[in-house]
Amino acid sequence: MHALPQSTWSGDIHCVTTWSKLETSFEGVSVDLLLDAAGVQPEAAYVLATSTTGYTTNLPLDDVTGGKAWVVWSNEGRPLSPDHGGPVRLLVPHLYFWKSAKWVTRLTLLEHDRQGFWERNGYHDRGDPWSEQRYQGD
Repeated sequence: MHALPQSTWSGDIHCVTTWSKLETSFEGVSVDLLLDAAGVQPEAAYVLATSTTGYTTNLPLDDVTGGKAWVVWSNEGRPLSPDHGGPVRLLVPHLYFWKSAKWVTRLTLLEHDRQGFWERNGYHDRGDPWSEQRYQGD
């Protein structure tokens, strides 16, 4: 993954518990580049991110392509610590941060949506902070 062209994302991140971190930066590789390198399946419409702990989160493919998501390994120029998802985590900054899975090991392309851990436990399937999509039904 480090052999692919790296990029830096800078901006704000938002947690479902109502905190935000302003003007932060992450370094990694865009999901667009990873999917291109892997050969995106044309029938895929969703991505399921899986971590070393078995944690999963679901995302529409549209929310991780078009320059909207990265697999990152550093924050503010320093390697991600294990507490913050190191060695690599997903970064989907336009959605609530539970969608940015820590310790990510796999991105699975799916034809149909499959809820992840928090979504099966009542959190919103998408998690748009600007629409306050915290829980199912929001």
